[in-house]
Amino acid sequence: MNSTNFITDLYKNAVDGMDTAQLAPFLAEDVRFRIGNHDPVKGKKAVLDANHAFFCSIGSMAHTIDNIWPHGDDIICNGTVDYVRLDGSAHSATFATVLTLKDGEISDYLVYADLSQL
Repeated sequence: MNSTNFITDLYKNAVDGMDTAQLAPFLAEDVRFRIGNHDPVKGKKAVLDANHAFFCSIGSMAHTIDNIWPHGDDIICNGTVDYVRLDGSAHSATFATVLTLKDGEISDYLVYADLSQL
């Protein structure tokens, strides 16, 4: 799968769908995940649990991908994410994601975004 399709499938189907069952096939068993200034989470189950908790803390989200840069085993992307909070109010933030792939699965998943307003 090329990097554009990988990012599109990851964000549109799994992340924006807030669906950990769709997210699971993207992740290596030993994945490391870090978002914002939170501590890293390690291991597929722990990462899926952390994402589930985050998904439950918001009403919805939709990513607009502006750029995708493949580089060896890494894929970097950036854009804007539009959140709807549980109270129905909205918030937008810019983000950048750096993924490292191993055997077609994400082994390192770093998201740079300011989530303090959520």
